[in-house]
Amino acid sequence: MRENDLLEKDEIFSKVLRAGRRTYFFDVRSTKADDYYVTITESKKFTEEDGSFHFKKHKIYLYKEDFSAFASILDEMTSFVLNTKGEEVISERHQKDFKKEYQSEEKEETPKSEKSFTDIDFDDI
Repeated sequence: MRENDLLEKDEIFSKVLRAGRRTYFFDVRSTKADDYYVTITESKKFTEEDGSFHFKKHKIYLYKEDFSAFASILDEMTSFVLNTKGEEVISERHQKDFKKEYQSEEKEETPKSEKSFTDIDFDDI
């Protein structure tokens, strides 16, 4: 029996979250002692110049004894982000017309070429 076949049998319950180029897999698995744990896998698709693609995966193993603390910290972190920045997505990747604050400020200032210009009289040399 192949190793992948063994892994497939260990999956008890699964959910998938597709989010753009990323996909998150949430799986309940079974240990050899028939206890359960959760794996969270992030799979990100990368496209090559020739049109081919590959996936990079990162996996977290979460055991029952850590569920409460993990959920508490995750809730605290997500609440902080949402309370501080709201639910609106603000980023260059997600909004094509997004402009950083400093970009709009730079345009109003004197161009860099004028700032760095020094008037030199070569007759003094």
